[in-house]
Amino acid sequence: MTQSLIQDLLIILTAGLLAGLVCRWLRTSVLIGYLVVGAVVGRGAFGWVLDEQHQLEHFAEAGVFLLLFSIGLEFSLDDLKRLGRNLLIGGVVQMCLVAGPVVLVLRWMLMSWQSSLLIGSAVAFSSTVLVFKALSEWGQSQTPHGRRAIGILLFQDAALVPLLLLVPLLTGEAGQTIGVREYLILTLTSLFFVFGVFVLRMLLSKWLIPLFSGYRSPELVILFTIVSLGGVTLAAYRVGLPPAVGAFAAGLIFNGNRWTKQIDALVLPFRETFAAVFFVGLGLIFRPHLFWEQPLQMGAFFVGILLVKAVAGAIALRLTGLSWRRSVGMGMGLAHVGEFAFVLVLLGVESGVLNETDYQRVVTIAIGSLVLTPPLMKWGLRWGQGEPYGEETITVASAASEQSDRATVIGAGPIGRRVASQLETMGKDVCLIDLSPLNLHRFAQEGFRTVAGDATDLEILRLAGVGDSVLVVVCVAKDEAAIRVVRAIRKLNRHCTTIVRCRYQSTSEKMRRAGANHIISEETEAAMALLRALGSVRH
Repeated sequence: MTQSLIQDLLIILTAGLLAGLVCRWLRTSVLIGYLVVGAVVGRGAFGWVLDEQHQLEHFAEAGVFLLLFSIGLEFSLDDLKRLGRNLLIGGVVQMCLVAGPVVLVLRWMLMSWQSSLLIGSAVAFSSTVLVFKALSEWGQSQTPHGRRAIGILLFQDAALVPLLLLVPLLTGEAGQTIGVREYLILTLTSLFFVFGVFVLRMLLSKWLIPLFSGYRSPELVILFTIVSLGGVTLAAYRVGLPPAVGAFAAGLIFNGNRWTKQIDALVLPFRETFAAVFFVGLGLIFRPHLFWEQPLQMGAFFVGILLVKAVAGAIALRLTGLSWRRSVGMGMGLAHVGEFAFVLVLLGVESGVLNETDYQRVVTIAIGSLVLTPPLMKWGLRWGQGEPYGEETITVASAASEQSDRATVIGAGPIGRRVASQLETMGKDVCLIDLSPLNLHRFAQEGFRTVAGDATDLEILRLAGVGDSVLVVVCVAKDEAAIRVVRAIRKLNRHCTTIVRCRYQSTSEKMRRAGANHIISEETEAAMALLRALGSVRH
């Protein structure tokens, strides 16, 4: 059994590696590759990994816990407070507008009300992990539409708690009196758990972090982090809450202190490995043959779910203050069925609320929607570019205008890294822009603001705060690209000081006409260095 488990894990990780390489080559999300390759190595195609003993589920759960822990690290309690109204209004509207129509359609098709209610609740979930990961890679997680979307997703995650308790009530195993009593106990338990999170966060920042910092040992830091994550997750399970809620709470506990970035960097290898197992594992249970065995029924349900969720997401985001265009664009990113739906429908099968056939249909539609999510989200975000954000943009812009020490570095190569580090030591609030998220990752872990994208795109420059920067340093290797970047900068900010790296002296004049204040020519600097070297040799 152990040998079979190790073999299955090796197949999954190898397949995930190959899928990741192909997706990077195609410039698409690796999550799509994980899901597709999972279907290929699973029952859907070759059947190399069957997991009949369900042993891989434990590794997949570990991936979910680590991903939710990282989300908690990134999403602070202060952010939750600011999102308060948006989180509540957007979350309630989105889930009700999805669950309601789905339940009505299923009842019209003569499905029992218990099964209809469970499926409707399950498909209302979207993937916090997938959306957060995609928004972070594209530098969109801190934008108004990104924060509002994450707020809706966090509301869904919290809604999983009462919905899980709803399943035994649907089976008739508990009467109404017992059900009310259970909900009251759950409410008190949840409040106590939230209070415990606040207390632990305070203890960590005041006593535990100074204690462990004195030992200067990364090994102790990572061990303490894993023990804390496991302890809070186990505590949530013991008091009747979903373990996933505990993993997210553990991230909130570690958020907002000088350990946060280092912990995220230390956990990264474990998180990415287990996340690959999780998403490939989802692909293992994909049954694509249902689409050609029941093309009309499955196709209608699939398209219907995407449309209902996109419309519900757009309306919910619009009610939080976004423009219609941005709401529709971001709503496309929520038009899928998330991983927590699998938890809910699996519990429904085990409780007898759902039969195996309906379970397979829901799972297949859900995974199909997850595969389409990254391209839909990317298209939606591009379609919404250029639209105003509304009141929140004014607030952010006015706050940013008060900061006279903002600087932007474009290009995170060897030169850009040294420039950014120097500006940081000078007390500047530095933001780095680069095409590759990998180049930016180390700086993000150190607390720098980072945006991944093309610096000739005005939306990317806005996200980086170029409009409010007093200094912009362009460290792009190609002169023609640098000229286009400078022109884009001047469209947003005509008053900032712009320093540009230039490879060839012949293009210096073009850069000056584009708006560069200071031009550092590599040819000129190399010539001067050579002359100095010759002078030292002569003497």
